[in-house]
Amino acid sequence: MNTEAVEVNNVSFEYEKGNEVVKDVSFSIPINSTTMLIGPNGSGKTTLLKIMVGLLLPSSGSVKVYGVEPKDNRSDTGYVPQKLYFDQTFPITVKEFLKFSYGGPDKYVFEMLENLGIRDLAGSLIGKLSGGQLQRVLIARSLLGNPKILFLDEPVSGIDMGGEQNFYDLIKEIQNKFDVTVVMVSHEVHLVSRIADQVICINKEMLCSGAPENALLPEVVEKLYGKHTSLYKHHC
Repeated sequence: MNTEAVEVNNVSFEYEKGNEVVKDVSFSIPINSTTMLIGPNGSGKTTLLKIMVGLLLPSSGSVKVYGVEPKDNRSDTGYVPQKLYFDQTFPITVKEFLKFSYGGPDKYVFEMLENLGIRDLAGSLIGKLSGGQLQRVLIARSLLGNPKILFLDEPVSGIDMGGEQNFYDLIKEIQNKFDVTVVMVSHEVHLVSRIADQVICINKEMLCSGAPENALLPEVVEKLYGKHTSLYKHHC
C-alpha cells in the first residue's frame, strides 16, 4: 500500500526559457501529514504548489498525487489560493457563496461552517469579511468537496499577527478531524515546529526536507533568509 500522498521527482519549471524558478526538486509527502513548504519570497514555493495542484505543468520531472498526475486528480484535491480576486461590492452571502461552489444540501454547508468556527457568518456578505474570516470560508469551500489533500498558499498572509497561532491550530484540527493531508506554503519559520510534521525548504533548489527539528538547522535557515535570521521554538 502506498503511504505517500505526493511524490515529486526531479521537477524543474521555467516561465521563460533559461529562467528556472524551480530546479530539479524531489521530495515526498506522507498521507495524513501536515507539511510546510517554506522559503523566501521568489523562491519558487507558489510555483511548486501550483504544479502539485495541477495548475501548472513542470518543464521537466514528474508529480503524482495519490498515484496519478495532478490534473487527473482534481476530485481528491482542495486548494486555497493566497488571494481571491472578486468584486467586493457583489451582494452574496457566505452561505450563498458556498452553495454556489458546492451545490449540496444546506445542512452540510452549515455543518462545515460550524467545524471551522464561523457558523455565525452564514448570512454575512463575502465582501465585508476580514482576511482571517475569508480564509476560513475558502477552506470551508475546499473541504466541502471531501478532498484527500488540502493545499494552502500563504494562508496567514491576510491575518493579523495575533491571529496566526489560532489559525495554525485550526489547520491542525482540520487535519485530524477530516483525515486530510495538508500542504501549506509559507515564508515564515517561527511557528513551523508547532504545526508541521514535515518541512520542505526551497530556494529554487531543494535545501532541506524532514521533521522541523532535524531539517531547520542554522546553516539551512541562513541559506533561506540570510545570516541574521534565527529560528525559535514556540511553546504552548
